[in-house]
Amino acid sequence: MRHLMIALAVALTAAFAASATGHAAGSPAALKTRHGKIGTFLVDGHGRTLYLFQKDKTKRSTCSGACATDWPPLLTSGKAKASGAVRKALLGTTKRSDGSTQVTYKGHPLYTYSGDQKAGDTNGQAVSAYGARWYAVLPSGKRVGSHY
Repeated sequence: MRHLMIALAVALTAAFAASATGHAAGSPAALKTRHGKIGTFLVDGHGRTLYLFQKDKTKRSTCSGACATDWPPLLTSGKAKASGAVRKALLGTTKRSDGSTQVTYKGHPLYTYSGDQKAGDTNGQAVSAYGARWYAVLPSGKRVGSHY
């Protein structure tokens, strides 16, 4: 019985990790583009909008704990895959403090937003939370609504 409960706990943890990061644990992340009311922006393999956090001044993430619960990092195992207008040359990775590998784009760690309920939602666009603003990412690597 104890082995069954442990197996169930492991399965639930894996399922949560897959839903929180937008892909199954242990698989390469997929990035593509989508066009919506804010223009053409990056999304994960399930069509969930990808965001950058202005507090991240380097490729190292500053979002952990409750922040990472609300803004789950886009994790990958292996090289992330690019399609659409995503520029393969701008893809990268960074190690998180927990040892997991997070996808970066033009040096920005990428996140999804727990407030986006379905593919294409952009409810996190320009939200101020955890000490800075969050923005959807253009195929150029710039934030939506910026010219930097």
